Amino acid sequence: MANFKLVINDPSTGKSYNFEVTGHHAQSFLSKKIGDQIDGINANLPGYKLQITGGSDKAGFPMRADFEGSARRRLLLTEGTGYHPKDYPGKRKRVSVRGNRVSNDILQVNLKVAKAGSKPVGDHFSALPAQDKK
Repeated sequence: MANFKLVINDPSTGKSYNFEVTGHHAQSFLSKKIGDQIDGINANLPGYKLQITGGSDKAGFPMRADFEGSARRRLLLTEGTGYHPKDYPGKRKRVSVRGNRVSNDILQVNLKVAKAGSKPVGDHFSALPAQDKK
């Protein structure tokens, strides 16, 4: 059974909200690609459309939009998601990244609001019980 931690960004306010989905709501995220839109009801946001912008797997490796599939591979990168060279432009490095499809190995899925609903995003998450902070 899939479990995902969702990080939902609202571009109109610049705030991000965390939410965890399990069960059949999490199943709707499987095999979706970066850039796909999903219904907000799966993320406790009825009336919203959400766009997948990225994520990371259980080991912390980021998803990369230009790498097809759901596997983890070591790619030779010059820049972009997963690698930002500091020494000089054009430097290349072999880095582990995850493909652009959501699978059971993905832990966190990043989303942004593509179409807003009737209520602000913050109102949907302020009613949820607060989690203990350590």
